[in-house]
Amino acid sequence: MTIQWFPGHMLETQNLLKKAISKVDAVLEILDARLPEASANPFVNKICNGKFRLKVLNKNDLADPEQTKLWLEYFKKKEGTSAISICGTQKVQAYEALNYCVNKIDRNRARKIKVMVIGIPNTGKSTILNSLAGKKIANIGDVPAITRHQQRTSLKNNIDIYDTPGILWPVIEPEERAYILAASGAISDTAIDYNDIGFFAATLLIKRYPDLLMQRYSFLKMLPDDELTLIEKIGSARGCLKKGGVVDFQKASEVLIRELRAGKIGRISFETPKDPEHDN
Repeated sequence: MTIQWFPGHMLETQNLLKKAISKVDAVLEILDARLPEASANPFVNKICNGKFRLKVLNKNDLADPEQTKLWLEYFKKKEGTSAISICGTQKVQAYEALNYCVNKIDRNRARKIKVMVIGIPNTGKSTILNSLAGKKIANIGDVPAITRHQQRTSLKNNIDIYDTPGILWPVIEPEERAYILAASGAISDTAIDYNDIGFFAATLLIKRYPDLLMQRYSFLKMLPDDELTLIEKIGSARGCLKKGGVVDFQKASEVLIRELRAGKIGRISFETPKDPEHDN
């Protein structure tokens, strides 16, 4: 499956960021802790050259804590890469990330530090900004591309922070990455097929988190052998049925995906540093 979801405002944002990046001192690159590599936009590497950049693995309250620890170790080993894990709704943790970034900047105390927050849709950029400000100054939601324009906010200690719209790239490849982004909610649901994403998520959960599956869906007497059976059982138990009692796989897949995104199945990670594409 190749996903192409690149609304017009994302192209505008790319042009905006190219101009704005030269005016800031550092960058907070917000990633989803459940998918730190898949949620990293290759475009950011091109425009952050020469700027201190901190990879912020946000939503660590939804991610598998053991995998998050491994990801931090993975990034630590990469030359010139700094990373931290936080829950963006927690003000203390949000400031921990900001202060880490600020302390890496050489500056004249008389002038303001300018920090840009950047990342793909639905990684929690606006949530972090609201936590730093101590009030709602940016729209948040569980759908991608809520923020549409660059926003500047003045914080204490002479710091200006810039929130920017989430941007993807025109063609998302490889296929595995597209599925991971879709399952996490980074891509608009109008651009995906719930059946495809549901089957992908079911396969991942059966393979990596069988215990969490059994705990969440207590009606399962034993772990299903395949994704089709799992979704069928979820649909039957949750009333996702068509006429004649036939399971509606589209609706059953929606149930699975929504509960997965909300953390109701448990703390899971969609990718690990030991996956073939990262294990080097």
